[in-house]
Amino acid sequence: MADEQHIPVYTNLADLYDNLGSTLNHAVRWDHLAGEFVRRFGRKPAYIARAPGRVNLIGDHIDYALFGVLPAAVEQDILIACGARPVVAHSPEPEHIPGSVIAENLHTKYKGQEFAPIQKVQNGSDISEEQVHAEGWHLDINTRELRWESYVKAGYYVGRTDAILPSSESNLPVPVDLLVTGTVPAGSGLSSSAAMVVASTLAFLAVNGKFDDNTNDNNLTSYITKGELVKMAMENEKRVGVNSGGMDQAASVMSDCSSALYITFYPALKASPVRLPDKAVFVCANSLVISDKAVTAKWHYNLRVVETLVGARILARKLSISVGEREKITFREVVGRYAGEKPGEDMGIDKLTEVLETMINDKVDLLRPKDVTGGEWGVTMEQMIELSGLSKEVFEEVYLSWVEIEATHFQLYKRAKHVFSESLRVLKFRQACIDATNADGNFNAEQRIGDLMNESQRSCSEVFECSCPELDELTRLAREAGAYGSRLTGAGWGGCTVSLVPENQVESFIKRIQDNMVPTKV
Repeated sequence: MADEQHIPVYTNLADLYDNLGSTLNHAVRWDHLAGEFVRRFGRKPAYIARAPGRVNLIGDHIDYALFGVLPAAVEQDILIACGARPVVAHSPEPEHIPGSVIAENLHTKYKGQEFAPIQKVQNGSDISEEQVHAEGWHLDINTRELRWESYVKAGYYVGRTDAILPSSESNLPVPVDLLVTGTVPAGSGLSSSAAMVVASTLAFLAVNGKFDDNTNDNNLTSYITKGELVKMAMENEKRVGVNSGGMDQAASVMSDCSSALYITFYPALKASPVRLPDKAVFVCANSLVISDKAVTAKWHYNLRVVETLVGARILARKLSISVGEREKITFREVVGRYAGEKPGEDMGIDKLTEVLETMINDKVDLLRPKDVTGGEWGVTMEQMIELSGLSKEVFEEVYLSWVEIEATHFQLYKRAKHVFSESLRVLKFRQACIDATNADGNFNAEQRIGDLMNESQRSCSEVFECSCPELDELTRLAREAGAYGSRLTGAGWGGCTVSLVPENQVESFIKRIQDNMVPTKV
């Protein structure tokens, strides 16, 4: 399983890219980054951390409901050259402050930043006398103002309550120099933010010796697995105000160059490769509508997270499924309990398919409002709290205390309808790929996959409401230009589409899109 593999450390680009053409294409960029690091900081970088972006082929907005998804990594990536500076205790020089970070970016749009953690002293009656004097390190991240260095700061944390581990020699966190460059377009739906957080997490782990051969740490060793890194990066991206479900980080960390990745999150994070059909190509097109999850989270992304979580609780109640008062049950857990799945077990794909069909054809209508007036399918906050069976105080603690959202009506029925149908489409997409691999040539996997992608786009646009006019138009043009299917990819509300195109028509497809929709970047 990909999640159990160790984080690889490469010493040459040929091993990394496993393709001579790609290696030659990227060598100039890597050399330039390393050279700039030397020019700015006076020494060679110890490591260059890399994290690719991703394209989600199908399965958007279902990872935080704990259903499986099917993304693939893209060649575009984030690179961070990094190196530690000496720790000088009690030094007045800013560059020697414990844990201080000088972060610079090759893109002139992003100005260089310097920041350092502060010490937090633990106190309270529930800790031992030895712990009273223990100090941790903390970085403030302003989630209300999006800044590029916020994603660097998020990577400073390595899966613990406090920030990066102190060096063993001085018991102080090491000062760090970073130089960033990237080719994943910001706000494109190709997960530039997740790639940035993964890369920065890797960089801070690297400069603290977590990938050195002689690392000897009982808690974090050089044998960090890809699954562990994904969990760190998931928690880290939440620090910038986005309650990510884990798909973006998993795709960036676990994908290989030859396959898509079927990622499941329940009962535990697992990932396995899925071979794609040989006679078609997935083409991404950028609508150039900026989609920034952190900026619009309270109206878009985080709102959908809350709607799906509350919808899961209410559906569970209507199905007479027991839910703890402060439990944030997900739709995947509702499905499992409905089917009699034991805690910690996976019912398997065949049974999951059967139960999802039951939910779609029958049970999801339990969330349908009784009185629909003026085309409004949502419920108010007061109605939602009442349906949850919780007091106002407990509801706010469980569902609102950790996130900022804004809406007058909450679309519980529509969100559930999308989650269940999209989750089933992922399973059908995966099966079509498997059938194509085993078929004798007469199986039209491409059209089956294309039909699923078109259904997904309709659901994203009309039911989950995460599309936008430009994406709707771009997917329509893609189908007219010969694509088997086309859909938005990523969170939506802008960014990119992904289209499945016959291999022998890719060039003509790209030209037709460019000729018919301006501005668009393919």
